[in-house]
Amino acid sequence: MGQISLLFAHKVAYAAFQSEAGAEEKRVELLRSIGVDPDAPVDPKRMIPASDYYQLCEQAAHASPLGASLSLAVGDSMVCDDYGAFGLAWKSAVDLRGSYMRAVRYGEVLTSVSAHELHTEGNKIYMMLHRAGERRLGLRLSNEQTIAAIVKISREVSTQDVVPEAVFFKHPAPERPDKHETYFGCPVHFEADCDAVLVSEETLATPNRLGDATICAFFDAHLETELAERSDRHGLNKRVSIQVSQSLSEGAPSIEIISRRLGMSSRTLQRRLAEQDLSFKQLVDESRRELAQRLLIQSEYSLSEIAFLTGFSEQSAFNRAFKRWAGQTPRSYRLQTRN
Repeated sequence: MGQISLLFAHKVAYAAFQSEAGAEEKRVELLRSIGVDPDAPVDPKRMIPASDYYQLCEQAAHASPLGASLSLAVGDSMVCDDYGAFGLAWKSAVDLRGSYMRAVRYGEVLTSVSAHELHTEGNKIYMMLHRAGERRLGLRLSNEQTIAAIVKISREVSTQDVVPEAVFFKHPAPERPDKHETYFGCPVHFEADCDAVLVSEETLATPNRLGDATICAFFDAHLETELAERSDRHGLNKRVSIQVSQSLSEGAPSIEIISRRLGMSSRTLQRRLAEQDLSFKQLVDESRRELAQRLLIQSEYSLSEIAFLTGFSEQSAFNRAFKRWAGQTPRSYRLQTRN
């Protein structure tokens, strides 16, 4: 099960009721509803299940007068210092490109359910957010929070006013999309093919206010240690599988895509997997099988929808692969496990 930093749960609870009468009591009740101690110290390293976090976001949006625009308030409440060593590395990077590359490399210290990618397409540069899952309200709000927070802490550290060229979300527009355009200061496109911020090369190259290569290297070393500790707990094969599972709805990912999200070259990833007698193709196959079996048992998706979510362009190809995995058709497997 994916996890998200407890920091974000506290931010949602505070933003939801910040101007309400009885705000503290409502905050406490909201956090306790998902088993979080509201009085415990807020440590970015502490994690909660992603499903609990999405539930919290949905409850908060329904209870808050802000409604769906709560995501913007949460993103706007973020400052670099909230993120611990990650935020200090972001702040001390020499320019915004360096900050974004630290999100690509070290974002896993804050969550295991999403990944960042700095993607160049012609003369356009996208800071992309990759997160798999059903596009229910909780996940949609979480994606908006993340994109809003990226813009907020970019504005915090850069020596120039950061105004994106455009912002993109895969999900449909809320009732009041004008609030999003006001916050970002640019066109916001919903039902797009990615979740991303489009920024200029000039913006990325602008120096950060407190950029210092030596200090940044110190925090990089600290974050590398955190990543290594997480790798020891989860294992490289598990980290690869998580990233593969999050990408399958867009088709079977290449090793270049997954290695980039893990902050290493494809050659390095191949070598490290080979050292464990594993192959990338094998992990993709296993990730597809595990996701397919879970969806067949736990969801009401049709077989064609499950084929799409596991990276197959045609249901017939999915049926053949599943019969190879389980020795029976997906329909037979679903009926047998439910009976």
